[in-house]
Amino acid sequence: MRRITFLILGLLLISLTSTACKPLKGSSYAIGFYNLENLFDTCHDEGKNDYEFMPEGTFKWTTEKYTNKLHNLARVLSEMASDRLAKGCAVIGVAEVENARCLADLCNEPPLKQRHIQYVHVEGPDQRGIDCGLLYNPSLFSIRDVKLVPYIYKQLEDSLKATRGFLVVSGMLACEHVTIIVNHLPSRGASSYYREEGGRQLKAVKDSLMKEDPEQKLLIMGDMNDDPQDASMAECLGAKREISEVGEGDLYNPWWNVLASGHGTLSFRGAWNLFDQIILSPSLLHAETGTLGFDSCEIFRRDYLIYQDGPHAGTPLRTHSGGEWLNGFSDHLPTIVYLKIKQ
Repeated sequence: MRRITFLILGLLLISLTSTACKPLKGSSYAIGFYNLENLFDTCHDEGKNDYEFMPEGTFKWTTEKYTNKLHNLARVLSEMASDRLAKGCAVIGVAEVENARCLADLCNEPPLKQRHIQYVHVEGPDQRGIDCGLLYNPSLFSIRDVKLVPYIYKQLEDSLKATRGFLVVSGMLACEHVTIIVNHLPSRGASSYYREEGGRQLKAVKDSLMKEDPEQKLLIMGDMNDDPQDASMAECLGAKREISEVGEGDLYNPWWNVLASGHGTLSFRGAWNLFDQIILSPSLLHAETGTLGFDSCEIFRRDYLIYQDGPHAGTPLRTHSGGEWLNGFSDHLPTIVYLKIKQ
């Protein structure tokens, strides 16, 4: 009798698990990226050049300013995709975060805490101490594996040293294997060679991951410090403008046409750039019925994120400008891609 009871319970558990792993056709999921623009706490991290963001530093970075920064960012992160999906984004990659403590404080903000948002962080070698991270809703995305793949600096100039690596997070979304690579390529203070080298190394990481599981859905996201048409993205990484151009080993970059239409994520000297990209593997473009596939993308732009008047009107409302604290958000706008269970 006990054996029969256990058998029934086992079959019931298998049935429930099987049902849970069959998302409804037409279900949508959002994946985002946001450069948080210097999310530093007010304490010194040993071995890091973070002195600008201390109470006595250049930005007079106080607890009040840090707390306001957390409130502001939490508002944005919680509202991303929420106009289309009740739970907002399943996953959001982030850049320019100092340490795990900052992400813990961010996740403790009420708009994120009520959704039980969790974070992933691996301390990297950047001299200033800024890293990439990942926020995720555990009711939508579960973690399988995390690693930080180093960016190998092949130096042309002796003054440039090790920088941010590639944060690789593998997990399950809609019962499918989804891998996300979050990165922040070298700034335009360095020559284009270093971003092109970053593109080549990103491709190597992607190729290695896809060799392990050719069926996985893979996304590369980050602040590329280059636009979609630049060599680092279009040639070195192999991210194509049109789906019809994507061949074996290539990727699709939907932001190329977005920038061409006059929209960007950051503004420099009156012109828009689109550095904040989310790039997709072919497995997301040619998804079979009942599996995750690419649906659309958008720049998350709201009035409160934008200067409404003055010389910078129409551009992102950042934290500081000209040394003045503006109590803003970031000098970048977030980006989102929507994935949908194909019908």
